[in-house]
Amino acid sequence: MPFMRTDRETRTSWRAAALGLALLWLAGCDAGGGAAPEAAEPPLADDQAKASYTLGFRFAENVQRQLGTDIVSDAFVRGVRDQLGGRETLVDDAEAERVLGAMMEARQAEAASTSLRNLEQGLEFLAENAKRDGVVSLESGLQYEVLEPGEGEQPQSTDVVTTHYEGRLIDGTVFDSSYQRGEPASFPLNRVIAGWTEGLQLMSPGAKYRLYVPAELAYGDRAAGSIPPNSTLVFDVELISIDDADGDAAPQE
Repeated sequence: MPFMRTDRETRTSWRAAALGLALLWLAGCDAGGGAAPEAAEPPLADDQAKASYTLGFRFAENVQRQLGTDIVSDAFVRGVRDQLGGRETLVDDAEAERVLGAMMEARQAEAASTSLRNLEQGLEFLAENAKRDGVVSLESGLQYEVLEPGEGEQPQSTDVVTTHYEGRLIDGTVFDSSYQRGEPASFPLNRVIAGWTEGLQLMSPGAKYRLYVPAELAYGDRAAGSIPPNSTLVFDVELISIDDADGDAAPQE
């Protein structure tokens, strides 16, 4: 679940990521505008081949997510083939460090600009949203509106709860939904993002709220899966039950 708290992901090294992307391209996938192979690739013959392909595909997925279209596929594949063929590199170590460093700096600058833009858009969204009838703004910055009231006691931060939910970016993009999966989710309330921990404690079983979670109560300047850094998040949350530690629903008065 993307709203769970996570540690910062370890960055994939340039060489490991590059190798993964090369394996993907060499396997015949067009990841960056390279020409399609003239003949169909042979099937993966055994488990070792399948494991190698999967490793390359997953490394490449990570590189594509981080670098997008910055890599020139033909030059990249040429470098891989030169290395595997025992040829001398066309770019010496000093030049390699310079150009890779410049690429990384450009990506970081682009990411910082995007992160700042997301933060500004989120603040503007929340400022306008706070003016709407039915929206309650809390001191923490969390906003909510009651879609359906519930009955009974409210959960504590140490409780396990079972919910149905849908999470969206402020542009309406859905990044996660228990409704789409067709089953509710149970989790300790103190293991989720701060906006959820605070917002769910306002609810009683049977309630459905819409939570507007500012970036600082979500993931801050970190990306989380398909959630960009400094994103304000919108959740429709239905509290089904307050559970004990084993996941059984606690009796409600």
